[in-house]
Amino acid sequence: KTKKENKTYFIYLKTIKSTMPAPRVLSALDVARIQLYHFKAIIIAGMSLFTDAYDLFCIAPVLKMLGEIYYREDSIGTPILSIFYAIALLGAALGQLLVGYLGDRLGRRRVYGICLVIMVLSSFGCGFSVCTSRRSCVMASLGFFRFVLGLGIGGDYPLSATIMSEFANKKTRGTFISAVFSMQGLGILMSSTVTMAVCAAFKNAGKGSSEKTKAAEADIAWRLILMIGAIPAALTFYWRMRMPETARYTALVENNAIKAEKDMEKVMSISKSSQVEEDLPQLPSSSSSTSSSYKLFSRRFFSLHGRDLFAASANWFLVDVVFYTSNLLLSQILNVSNKPHNVYDSAFEVAKVAATVAVCSTIPGYWFTVYFIDRVGRVKIQIMGFFLMAVVYLVAGIPYSWYRSDHGYTSNKGFVVLYGLIFFFSNFGPNTTTFIIPAELFPARFRSTCHGISGAAGKLGAIVGTVGFLWGTKRDEEHKDVFPDVKRVRIAFLILGGVCIAGVLVTYFCTRETMGRSLEENEEDEICAYSSAPGSPSASELPTITTQAIVF
Repeated sequence: KTKKENKTYFIYLKTIKSTMPAPRVLSALDVARIQLYHFKAIIIAGMSLFTDAYDLFCIAPVLKMLGEIYYREDSIGTPILSIFYAIALLGAALGQLLVGYLGDRLGRRRVYGICLVIMVLSSFGCGFSVCTSRRSCVMASLGFFRFVLGLGIGGDYPLSATIMSEFANKKTRGTFISAVFSMQGLGILMSSTVTMAVCAAFKNAGKGSSEKTKAAEADIAWRLILMIGAIPAALTFYWRMRMPETARYTALVENNAIKAEKDMEKVMSISKSSQVEEDLPQLPSSSSSTSSSYKLFSRRFFSLHGRDLFAASANWFLVDVVFYTSNLLLSQILNVSNKPHNVYDSAFEVAKVAATVAVCSTIPGYWFTVYFIDRVGRVKIQIMGFFLMAVVYLVAGIPYSWYRSDHGYTSNKGFVVLYGLIFFFSNFGPNTTTFIIPAELFPARFRSTCHGISGAAGKLGAIVGTVGFLWGTKRDEEHKDVFPDVKRVRIAFLILGGVCIAGVLVTYFCTRETMGRSLEENEEDEICAYSSAPGSPSASELPTITTQAIVF
């Protein structure tokens, strides 16, 4: 053969694996009945999302306590609040990028346990933040551990979604992944419940104590709140380390379909195949054969998956701008208490409001998605969620002055209901679907990485939303007022409505439906695209060329 012909055959040889039928174990997983291990995997993967939500959302009441303990009349300034809201999110963005990449390079299972250890240790580290008197020392130490905690939280997102998607069958895959994600709602509720319980217990126990003793007790209370969230995740460590590597990673990335089948037979009942890929030649297991004919971020990658990656990242960015900003404004807008309070009361009130919203809006929204995701489809639910959130923001934002009068604080129940609908349609909508779709769109060797990129874009959106709107709606320091500026909040609501409309457009024009679609169709799409490229063989010619390549 000439040098040019050798190069041509080598390229064809690298595509042989993709032209072969998918290993039978993967086909068996696609049609496997719902089994006990599916629910076990939901709990194992979901408990990490539970811890993620607990740690991310318990900081709001804790900051209220820190303000009363260490700042008192000075109050925590906007710069410090911005740093503490953003630092864990920044760590989460970096964790999603790093761990997502390692999940594709080293395997999902190997990195999964490391993320849990980071989360547990850093949660306890937050509680053991050094110093008890110097506020600068306490805040610096807590900020460091919050950043490390963010790394573990962020790393858990791509791995949990990818692992659940690769274990599930194609008919109920969306239900299983959304069930994992719905554990966030329980984590939010648990963080609020623990905060209220700890505050109530310490408040009652401290009656009659001296001011110095009360300050020491309050310093223990906020640390205890931060540490308790690590306990449920720590309890699942043994079962997480016992999970086998996903069959799709073993078969498609490591090129070991026989091991994939054996691993799955240990934990699930699947249709047996005595000979995997019968009568097909065994290709060498090497990095070149598993990386197909292109690499991540190559021109061909962007031609095949660039639009999907843009849609997943842009939608996650937009929804997190809205979701995290809404949670941030929740404690400010709905804080109707104007009574004198001690160190525990302000945190208790914030936690009570968050618990009420979680029970009435957040958790129902998650479980509506669990029920409808494989009946209606991801794209329709995402468009519906973005659109109805936009409507609610516009309706609630325009008459915001009804909620707060210039003559005092009024409680408008209609406004509170509208604000609760934002959380309902966020979770019965894009907040959940943006977690699911990236785990279904990309080939196995890029799946965790691309999910991490999409999630990191979301966390950047969360930083933009929380920091931007924290500064944009900050109240006038000359007037002691528990409410942010009314006009600025109205503008913020209208901007958030515009962000939701942008999400509708990106979803409609750029997002593909993945309901009922096998994950292996992503691998087949690459060959279809390869066959249609200029100078490439047609689909009918591929078997002949494959045979020639094997002989060569």
